[in-house]
Amino acid sequence: MKWKRPVLVFAVGALFAAASCRTKQKEAEQPVRRAQDIPAQDIYTCSMHPQIHQDHPGNCPICGMILVKKDRGSAGTDVNTLQLETLLRPTDRFVVASLPVITLHQRTDSAPIRVYGAIEYDTRAEGILSARVSGRIEKMYVRYRYQAVQKGQKIMDIYSPELLTAEQNLLFLLENDSNNSSFIQAARERLLLLGMSDQQVQELIRTRKPLLSVGIYSNYSGHVHDAGIMRQDLQSKEMNAVESTTQELSLKEGMYIQKGQPIVMIMNHDRVWAALQIFPNDQALVRVGDPVRLIPETDTTSVTYGKIDMIEPFFRPGSKTLTARVYFHNMNMLPIGSHLSAEISTGSQVARWLPRTAVLSLGLTEVVFLKRAGGFMPHKITTGIRSGNDVQVLSGMQDSDSVAANAQYFMDSESFVKPSSK
Repeated sequence: MKWKRPVLVFAVGALFAAASCRTKQKEAEQPVRRAQDIPAQDIYTCSMHPQIHQDHPGNCPICGMILVKKDRGSAGTDVNTLQLETLLRPTDRFVVASLPVITLHQRTDSAPIRVYGAIEYDTRAEGILSARVSGRIEKMYVRYRYQAVQKGQKIMDIYSPELLTAEQNLLFLLENDSNNSSFIQAARERLLLLGMSDQQVQELIRTRKPLLSVGIYSNYSGHVHDAGIMRQDLQSKEMNAVESTTQELSLKEGMYIQKGQPIVMIMNHDRVWAALQIFPNDQALVRVGDPVRLIPETDTTSVTYGKIDMIEPFFRPGSKTLTARVYFHNMNMLPIGSHLSAEISTGSQVARWLPRTAVLSLGLTEVVFLKRAGGFMPHKITTGIRSGNDVQVLSGMQDSDSVAANAQYFMDSESFVKPSSK
């Protein structure tokens, strides 16, 4: 019969439809598994991309950072639960992230301050030889800079008409008025004031012959320099120029000198000071009298101990550090201008500290990232000394404040961070 085939097809379709309805009815009757019904497990997320969630540790597929474990039981930062006004905050004032936090810890610190410096001349040991009479240089016994001399050593011979006249006056009194002891004593003292030594005066009285040239002797021990040279040149250009060690003095034989004119300058290398550069963060801690341990760069075994003898009340040209002086005897004959490091003991201090990683430097400003609901906010603080891996916090934070343990995660925002001090 022709009508049997369509009837068969219709019956098969009805059976399939009935089976599909029963399947959907069973699925609808099954309970829906909500997120809170899923068994608790570890979830790992990216600090910079909190939308990344994994059930195993690894790296962020976007930036490659190591995924951190998220505490499901705590109120962490979840993009899906954040309010719209939080997400609309400007990125230079608020950062949406989930990072480990840390609080201030207080401890007593006695770590020394480490500074650097150089060895300089002690100007208290500087001696100037000046001409007591006018005259002509007959002979030089010291010719080069940095030539070592000892106290009492002859520097030069000069011919002086004024000195020769004073000698003849004494000889005239000895020959014509030998009983006038007061005049003779006055003539002798005049020769001593004009630069003659007592031995030379005795020689004049014994021989009864005037000395045409009189020797000038050093009153100091040390190294010879030109009297007119600037001390800054001694510690900069001359220390760096090799040829300056054999450079001749400006005075030459046959030159005339005037009464009162400086002849040579003698610097004593046995007495020096260490000029230590104190950075601004440490200037409030260093005091006169603080013990210092000096370690020369050329010989780290030659350790010298001293104390802060003076803090210069000014900044040297071109420097933003204060200079502290430590006077000491240069027993090891360290070269002038050589570098050294020093440890200054400032005593025990009670202070509040943060790890160095928690503090971000923006040039003249130091900031931390305070924990707030939903993220972190940059906040300006005032820091003090740095001891080891810690930074002293002077102001800007309460003891109960929590900050990001590693502020370097926010380094991408360093150029536009606007910290708040409130």
